[in-house]
Formats: sequence, C-alpha cells, structure tokens
Amino acid sequence: MADNKDITVRMANEGDLADIYELIAELAEYERAADEVINTPHQLQKDWQDGCFKAWVAQLNGQTIGMALCYDRYSTWKGRCLYLEDIVVKQSHRRIGAGSALMKALVDYAKKHQYYSINWQVLTWNEPALNFYQKWNAEIDKEWWNGKLIVNQNQTDQ
Repeated sequence: MADNKDITVRMANEGDLADIYELIAELAEYERAADEVINTPHQLQKDWQDGCFKAWVAQLNGQTIGMALCYDRYSTWKGRCLYLEDIVVKQSHRRIGAGSALMKALVDYAKKHQYYSINWQVLTWNEPALNFYQKWNAEIDKEWWNGKLIVNQNQTDQ
C-alpha cells in the first residue's frame, strides 16, 4: 500500500486532460449519472485553452490517480472565491491520502492568491465525501437550495 508521502500533487497542464477526462467519467459513474455527461475531451481541451478552469493532479509513481478541478467565482459579499467543481480519486487509490493532498494544494493556492473561500457542492448521500470535508472543518450549508437554468441543452462537440 502506498503512503501519502509517495503522492505528488501539481497544477495540471494540457497533457493531463485525457487523465482528467477519465476521472470525470469515473466520478459520473460513481454518482450514478454517467448518462448525464455531455462534455467531451475536445470540449474539455477547448475550455482549458480558454482558461475556463484550473486543475491539479495527484500522481503516484508517475500515474495520475486523482484530480481537483476548480474555477474562479465572485461573491458580491465576500469577493474572490474558488469554486471546487470536483475532487476525484480513482476508486483503486482511495484512502491513501491523495484527496487530502489535492485539498491541501487547493487551500495553499487559495491562501497564496488571496481568495476568501473555497466553495463546492456535495451530494447528501455521499458519506465518504461528507466525512472527508468534515476533516477539513468545512461548513456544509443545508439551508440554500441549488438552482440552475439550462441555456444550451443541445451542446455538441464543435
């Protein structure tokens, strides 16, 4: 079993996008929503090149085993925030510290770049994720409801 000291975390580069996309697919499967993924590797690359998101990868022996993907968000009350869209560790590599290493990298980045907070959503049934965030002393807000307005339902890979 690997030790978390063997895990390295770094900011992702364009060469990591295939691994990131594989982790997105694994997460969608885990969250019982694989059929809801409309993003494609091509779109992910375009969005990367357009600066739509930042990502970090966790690696063990040169193999990507996890990732964190986030983007800038702005709070009218608090200012700059970082929105953590997903943090994912391969099923085969969970519980060895990769998630914590990714979260630490995000926290360090947010502090260094003067973000007020890191925000995210978590499914109510995802006990492992809820327990993970509790270890970071995160606040889980159960008061606000999520809203969304789909404006481009027929998004295609162009």
